Amino acid sequence: MNKNDLINNTFTIMAELLDEHRAELINTNKADLAECDQNDRSIYDRLAINDAKVDGMIDSLKKLISIPSPLDKELYSFEHENGLNISNITVPFGTILIIYESRPDVTVEATATALKSGNKILLKGGKEAKRSNLYLCDLWEKALERSQLDTAMIRYLNYDRKKLQEYLKTPDTEIDLIIPRGGERLIAYVKEVAKCPVLISGRGNNFMYIAESADLDMALSLVVQSKVSKISACNSLDKVLINEKLAESFYQQLKTTLTEKEVEVLEDVDDTVWMEEFLDMKIVLGKVKDLQEAINKINRFSGKHSATIVCKNDSEANTFLAEVDCAAVYHNASTRFTDGFQFGLGAEMAISTEKLHHRGPLGIEQLVTNKWIVRGNGQIR
Repeated sequence: MNKNDLINNTFTIMAELLDEHRAELINTNKADLAECDQNDRSIYDRLAINDAKVDGMIDSLKKLISIPSPLDKELYSFEHENGLNISNITVPFGTILIIYESRPDVTVEATATALKSGNKILLKGGKEAKRSNLYLCDLWEKALERSQLDTAMIRYLNYDRKKLQEYLKTPDTEIDLIIPRGGERLIAYVKEVAKCPVLISGRGNNFMYIAESADLDMALSLVVQSKVSKISACNSLDKVLINEKLAESFYQQLKTTLTEKEVEVLEDVDDTVWMEEFLDMKIVLGKVKDLQEAINKINRFSGKHSATIVCKNDSEANTFLAEVDCAAVYHNASTRFTDGFQFGLGAEMAISTEKLHHRGPLGIEQLVTNKWIVRGNGQIR
């Protein structure tokens, strides 16, 4: 077997182990959940492992098996007049450190994404998911051993905050890329001390603009489902901008429907709230006079993650898609689709809100860098 075949075999074994040990995994997770504030619906939802979550992990692994390796792809080739053959190919970053909170399924998805793209991975999960993460890493170790691959390709950093800060200053191995998925303080600290590139998976704070030409039944459905389907997701909806020319009855219907779904509706808020990612049953409704005001407001306050427009006017939609500065922009669809699996990537490491080196879901194609290969026979310049 070549390396990619061995990795795919590891994924097959890991999928089998997850299925075989799902009861033990769910029971281990219950110990983490017992120490979680169950009134915090967002944290609880992120932390909880159930049969559906296990099935999702298995599906991600199976999808990745079916996707070709992103390595050794020729991006460019050039034949120099002196006979040099010059090409540019994809290669792994090397070792990736990901820092994340709450979600133990990241331990599966991030690891699989790293391995499929030829990288080693260092995992630093939150203390609230410690037992679940260590159990999943133990399964990964078994899968690697059975595939006769080096178990050192995966390493879990079981550190508290102080030890992690020390480690980031003086790591015991070379790190080629750090991906912090957390609060602004964590991200700022990592950017300050990191000695390698940092790819930010920042806040969501996603917006919807409902235009004068919108299908109002569609708009109502999209707002409600984008808000309540999974409040803990970074792609959930937080802010709705409504064209002021729409009937007041629609605005009131939207408020009533959201309230019936136990969503707290906020109005007339200050700039701090416009900037905030809720991860909670809260939403802001506001009126704007036109498309340009909506675009300006989104570009000022959003987390540069996802934004959507609901309208029947294609010209208006195209202006929105072109001018809104977010990683993913939508027309007549929910922001909840901003996800590696939903975008056909199989799995994701994170969702980048940076413009370099990649924006949006980080799949295997985005976790490679490039190298120039030059072949000659004695040429000098």
